[in-house]
Amino acid sequence: MPVRSATVQASANPSRRGRRSTTMGGMPLNDMPWWRWRTQVRSALHMLSDPVFHQECWLAGLDGYGDITDAVYRLVEDTWLDNWSAEKYVGSIFRDPDEAALVDAAVLRVLRIMHEIGADAPVPAYLAHPLWPEAVRAAREAHVRMATSDGDDPDTAPRSLDVIRILTSPA
Repeated sequence: MPVRSATVQASANPSRRGRRSTTMGGMPLNDMPWWRWRTQVRSALHMLSDPVFHQECWLAGLDGYGDITDAVYRLVEDTWLDNWSAEKYVGSIFRDPDEAALVDAAVLRVLRIMHEIGADAPVPAYLAHPLWPEAVRAAREAHVRMATSDGDDPDTAPRSLDVIRILTSPA
């Protein structure tokens, strides 16, 4: 994962002229609403937690769903969960400490594998890693908890990246 600078840049978005985001450890808090972050995290966990999806989409190279590296980046990129605990987001992205703990467990397991095999490793390298089943289980536990908390069926198929973009786009 790249090292992130603690410097906050002024927004190029003209709708935010004259305002600076407040920050948490250098990360802008107002750049993305909590529900967009939650959608991204849920989507990544959903994809990482579904072995059938791994076979039918990622191994098959199905367009529209990215790959494992893409899912990992969606999981940690905007939330910085690769740098700090999900507990920082209890009450915003995550509903309670138990939900945050499940997300942390999944993030740590997936990142361990990514760091061992490399971020650009092909899908089969992830799936063949001896710790992959544990990472899938942890992602599944977090995904089920979050989906259930949101009143969604955790067993539906993961949404495509285009659908996620639509769900998270500004109104």
